[in-house]
Amino acid sequence: MTGTDKAASPGPPRTLTHAHEALVRIRPGGDASLAAWRSYYERSVALYQEIAEIDRGHHHEALYWAEREQDKANEVAARIHAGKPR
Repeated sequence: MTGTDKAASPGPPRTLTHAHEALVRIRPGGDASLAAWRSYYERSVALYQEIAEIDRGHHHEALYWAEREQDKANEVAARIHAGKPR
């Protein structure tokens, strides 16, 4: 196995690449509720913030992704609050 094989990295992600891979696997489908999307984005924020402290070589990039996902979570929360279904 190589270092990029999914089976080679059991446990929580420890690199930005592994975080991206983990989040792709749990990403909601297109028909998911807004609540599911908000939960996904909030989980993404937490993971990217954690990765920023662990994978120091990608610290600023991970912080960018955390901010991006927070913006998306805020947009979804606003849509939920406004009663917009999609």
